[in-house]
Parts: sequence; C-alpha cells; structure tokens
Amino acid sequence: MSAVLESPVPSPSAQQPASVRHGITIAILAMGGEGGGVLADWLVDLAEQNGYYAQTTSVPGVAQRTGATVYYLEMFPEAATPAGRMPVMALSPIPGDVDIVIASELMEAGRALQRGLVTADRTTFVASTHRVYSMTERTAMGDGRVSSDKLLAGAHAAARQFISADFAQLAEDTGSLISPSLYGALAATGRLPFSREQFEATIRRGGVGVNASLKAFAAGFSAAQAPAAVAGMPTPAAMPAVGTRLAGLAARIQQHFPPACHVTLAAGIVRLADYQDVAYAGSYLDRLQPLLARLPDDGTLAADLLDDTARHLALWMSYEDTVRVADLKTRRSRFARVGSEVHLSQQQHLGINEFLHPRVEEIADTLPAALGRWLLATPWARACVAPFTRKGRVVQTSSIRGYLLLYAIAAMRPLRPGSLRFHIEQQRISDWLARIEHLALAQPALALEVARAQRLVKGYGDTHARGWHSFQRVMAKLPQLQTSPQGAQQLRDLSHAALADDSGQALEKLLSFV
Repeated sequence: MSAVLESPVPSPSAQQPASVRHGITIAILAMGGEGGGVLADWLVDLAEQNGYYAQTTSVPGVAQRTGATVYYLEMFPEAATPAGRMPVMALSPIPGDVDIVIASELMEAGRALQRGLVTADRTTFVASTHRVYSMTERTAMGDGRVSSDKLLAGAHAAARQFISADFAQLAEDTGSLISPSLYGALAATGRLPFSREQFEATIRRGGVGVNASLKAFAAGFSAAQAPAAVAGMPTPAAMPAVGTRLAGLAARIQQHFPPACHVTLAAGIVRLADYQDVAYAGSYLDRLQPLLARLPDDGTLAADLLDDTARHLALWMSYEDTVRVADLKTRRSRFARVGSEVHLSQQQHLGINEFLHPRVEEIADTLPAALGRWLLATPWARACVAPFTRKGRVVQTSSIRGYLLLYAIAAMRPLRPGSLRFHIEQQRISDWLARIEHLALAQPALALEVARAQRLVKGYGDTHARGWHSFQRVMAKLPQLQTSPQGAQQLRDLSHAALADDSGQALEKLLSFV
C-alpha cells in the first residue's frame, strides 16, 4: 500500500488540489514505440520539480503485444515527510490501490481492468479508444475481436472517473506521439496537484519535439474536457459519406432501411461497388429488401438480424476469387502501404514476391460457366491442366512482367458475372437468404444464427473448401434444430466449434451430440 499523508484525496473536478492524504499511485499501460517511458519520465520530473518525491518502475509485457509495458509511479509530498526520513514506495501496482490508470489503447485498458487496477471508489481512468489487435484476435479463424463497446462500458462502470477519446488520432493530427495527448488528458482530470502550466513546463524542460508535444498536449486536454469523453461511452455513428456514384443507393438506404443499419449498409455498397460495380451494389440492397417485411416485432432482435445479415451478405457477395486477389495485389495503395511498413526510402527499391498456387478448381471457377463445368467434368482436360497446378509459383509484382500478369487477371472483372464461380456463389447466397427469411418471423433468434454462420465461408482455395464443407455440415442440422427449444444456442455452438480448428475435429465431436 502507498504511504499515508495528512489531507484527503482531491476530487476529480478540482484543478489544483492543495494537498493529498495518500501518496499518489499511477499505472501506465503502453506498447512499444508509443512513448510510455517518456510519459512516465515527465510525471517524475513534474513531481520532483514541484515538491514531491517520485519513483518509477517498469514491468515488460508480452511480445505478442509489441512490447506492452506497465510503468508504475508513486509520488509523495516532501512536506509530509518527517525530517531525516524517506518514504518507502512500491515497485509495482497493487490491485485496488491505484489512483490513476492510463491506457494507450483499448486492449491495454482491458488488461488494466482484468488486473483489478481500476476501482470505482478511487481510480481515474484515462484510455485511448483506438485499437491495436492482439495476436489471438488476429489469428482467430473467425471474428476474434473483443467488443470495443463492451470494453468501454466495462471501463465506465469500473472507474470513479473515466476519460476516453481517440488520443492516437489527436497525436497523429498534431504530428506527435500519443504520450503527450494522454499527458494533456491527465492534466485535465484535475487528479494531480499541479497546474496546467506546471505540466507544460515539464515538456519544455524535456527539450525534444517541444512544439509538437505541446500541440498534442493541448488537443488531449481539450478532448478530455468534452462531454463525450467524460461520459466514456461511444456516440452513435452517423452514416458515412459514400461519394457521388453511390448517392442514389445511399438515399435509398436512408429512405427504406432503419437507421441502426445505415453504417453497415453504407459500408456494404461501397465494398460491392469496389468489388464489381454500382449495379452489383444495388443488387445487394435488392436482396435485403424482402427481409424487411419479415422482421420480428422485437426491435433489438430485428435490428441485429437485419444488420448481421447485411454485413455477412456483403462479405459473401464479395467472395475472394482469382480476379479479386489479383486486383488487391496490384493496387497502388498496397505498394504504398507495404513501402510505409518497411520504411522505404527514396534510395531503396522495394521487391514484392507473391506466392500463388492455383488449383484446377480455381482455374475452372474463373472460366465462363459452361466451359468451367466442362473442364471439371472432363478427365483428359483436367489431366492437361493439372501439371501447371502441382507446384506453386512466385510472381514478383514489383517487376513489370509480374505486375502485368496479375493486372491482366484483375482486368477480367467485367467478365466475372459470367464465370462458373459467380453462378455457384449466387445460388448459395440465395439459398442462405431464403433460410433466414423463412425463420425470421417464427424463430428470429435461430435466423440470426443462420445469418452469422456465413462467417464459416471465407478465403479461397483450400481455406474456402474447408469452410464451405463446415457450413454445409452445420446447415444440414438446421431442420432438426428448428424443432428444438435451444436451437439457436445449438447452432451458435456448432459455428463456434467449426471455427475452433481447421481440422474439423471439434465440429465432428459436437455434431455427434446434436
């Protein structure tokens, strides 16, 4: 526990509390490269320059979080220390005994909650709402992301005072790191017995990147005082702008679809227009229109059913084929992104090698439907093509030859609607939507799980084949689940089992019990 002083802890609203009763304890959770150490050093300097003893320690975290580290500080007023004696300070935070917690990212905020560092009777909690996904979230076969809304709600409930905003974006806008914007937010809380001028003086004494840091500090200070930041809860997202080409479809969304689904639908038409064309994006809304008339009376469940169906329909209609893969790999934005990730300089040349291993089935899928079916059904034709598919090949898209090869495949996009794969996928989508519409009124919870089961179908090549096989196995149980009171939960469990491993063993085991 921290040492005890003579006067009470200041209220969060006080800007310059005169004194404190307890030594002030602060935990900073940050990832590598975000300036967490700089923020800790600023706080130590702030304390020592203004009549406080201060100590900081750091506890390295796991590499999967790119060097996540917990910095721990304690401050103790010199005036409250008996002559000839020094306060004894802890080396690491103790659950339930932390006055201020600062998290540089939302998952770090979750780790602070999990460790018990945030308490409702004591802790001021400052967290940035941007996300850097953890390794387990990235490697999950399905959508492994932790809900940001649930994290924010948990933080709001757990803390005495919760301040949240996208402090990373504020830092980027001012040309700085996130640490000074978090420092500004901390100053705005009033939990430390120092004025804004004293906070800023610490940055100036640092002497590095002073102007950019002061701008980020000011932005963080202002953001922390905004009502939305103090409330700590996300504000409803407005429908984003979609461009003039899609203005007609956007107007149709606003006129015919409930507001709760506008963001998802807008993202859907943008994705599908990029994938194929505006007409294809329009057919996306056409396919959702019949479901509107069959939504249940339960407002929340109806909104979830329509929103989830819209999301997964957009994903399925933009299935990955050879044309899509070639298109994405030859985009200018991809070369720019890769160059940025490797910090490419003007004096360097970037070489990008793509490993491709098309199967006979993928070649047939790209051909016109009749020709593709003939290739798959004709043994001698498959035998002629097979030697070209036994080994993968490396294509260097940063070379003219390699780029033109993939560019030519990407240019086949106008021919996609006549391809075998397009015909197959559109029929599968229609069957899936028919199941959802059939169940929507009588068994909306089960219809929702049917909509969400689409996440099993993804990728291309072997990944897609395995996913489609799992989807078929799960859907084969649907008639049986329709007669079960726990049908929705059982279907959810089957989908989770299908995503548990790529071998299908978990799904096979559960299917034997359903």
